[in-house]
Amino acid sequence: MKDFIEAGRAAMGIEFGSTRIKAVLVDDKFRVIAQGAHDWENKLVDGVWSYSLEDIESGVRDAYAKCAADVASRYGAKLTGLSALGISGMMHGYLAFDAGGRLLVPFRTWRNVMTAEAAAKLSDLFRFNVPQRWSIAHYAQALMKKEPHVGSVKRLTTLAGWVHGRLSGENVLGVGEASGVFPIDATTGDYNARMVAAFDAEFGGDVKSLLPRVAPAGGRAGTLTSEGAKWLDPTGTLQAGAVMAPPEGDAGTGMVATNAVAPKTGNVSAGTSIFAMVVLDRPMKGYYPEIDVVTTPTGHEVAMVHCNNCTNEINAWVDLFKTFGGLGGMEGNPFGILFNESLKGDPDCGGVVVVPYLSGEPVTGVPDAMLRVVRTPEAKFTLANFMRAEIYSAFVSLKLGMDILAKEGVAIESLTGHGGIFKDKGIAQQYLADALDTSVTCLATATEGGPWGMAVLAAYAARGGAQTLEDFLSKEVFAGAASETLAPTREGVAGFNRYAENFKKALAG
Repeated sequence: MKDFIEAGRAAMGIEFGSTRIKAVLVDDKFRVIAQGAHDWENKLVDGVWSYSLEDIESGVRDAYAKCAADVASRYGAKLTGLSALGISGMMHGYLAFDAGGRLLVPFRTWRNVMTAEAAAKLSDLFRFNVPQRWSIAHYAQALMKKEPHVGSVKRLTTLAGWVHGRLSGENVLGVGEASGVFPIDATTGDYNARMVAAFDAEFGGDVKSLLPRVAPAGGRAGTLTSEGAKWLDPTGTLQAGAVMAPPEGDAGTGMVATNAVAPKTGNVSAGTSIFAMVVLDRPMKGYYPEIDVVTTPTGHEVAMVHCNNCTNEINAWVDLFKTFGGLGGMEGNPFGILFNESLKGDPDCGGVVVVPYLSGEPVTGVPDAMLRVVRTPEAKFTLANFMRAEIYSAFVSLKLGMDILAKEGVAIESLTGHGGIFKDKGIAQQYLADALDTSVTCLATATEGGPWGMAVLAAYAARGGAQTLEDFLSKEVFAGAASETLAPTREGVAGFNRYAENFKKALAG
């Protein structure tokens, strides 16, 4: 392995998640051979959830340095070169720059729920759902509010796009990531020309000139420059030349990590936020504020149900119980202990409901944070029911959005879950199957997640896209991959449906 790494044959994926920046190195069999991570948190700056460019820079350098240190520790090797490198990140949001590359306002992340007026206006103008977190909604809102910076905007991009630009000098986005900046026409693989014209007619200017070039997976996105290598690795050890994959969003890397890029396949990515992606075999009949239409990394249309809130509240309560358990000398994995305890709970959580909204949740029409534990006098308030309600709360908003796809008759032949919540085998996976009344598969790579998916896309880029991404994943990456599928149970589905009804009442109460 030392010779393989020092020959510059390994590929790397780096993903900017909400709470962690993670770098993953893979070999030519797509196995993880080293990794490094940097923890970070968004900050509320003048009422806006944001990360500074300085934190982005220092964070990615730290994640890379830890990955390089892992290489040295495991193999006694120096990470001097890479065959390919890919960047992915939290999708959407607003990064606006002037002609000199100066950031005009603090980065507005996906978490901000501040563009309702613009999102509604654009959705009506385009006859196409534009969510609040999309870049174009943020820009339109700034134009409508006549924010002072809008006259200086010369470039709009995303977190992944900005980092990719620092590394390669290229202003480009993968088509999946670009579909959360401005709607994509699946027939051309570029920004929708009709909607571009409608935007320009309504707001003036030439919006397409502000947007990055669009590239499909395996397409041209530049190489790691000498300046980029030095920016990522200030020690000067890393050399230029790696093929750069088109930068993607965490939704795209989730699709890759679960082999869900072909029509009628889908995946659920669960972390700080949660979203389901179903690759469409035909266009949606209508448009809905709860359903985003984005694309796979190769440009196929995808119905996306995105919820801002997922595991934050679970993490907070597990930390609380961990502290309490520590006072009594309890040892072991608190997540495993508490998740297993939830199995003793009632299918409907005994009437206990948890509302986990650390921020607003557009899917359920909640504009601001709402953190509640709700129970009636008749509820069975046990630890098992409480923990089951906590885990259910991570999936219930997603279920309400997915119910719309079911009514539309959207075909789903396979659904794969990934993310840390599925680490304790068969627990959250079963609850999700019951929530969606659909079989759910977890792969052996389920906890690898987006950074690994981005490393796979980087390796695909290095091969020049000689075969379709679907074939590359099925025949090379996932051939023989271990997996487990759980079917919904009648009792579990009925229980989750009762919980969902109680959840709706808790939101209204």
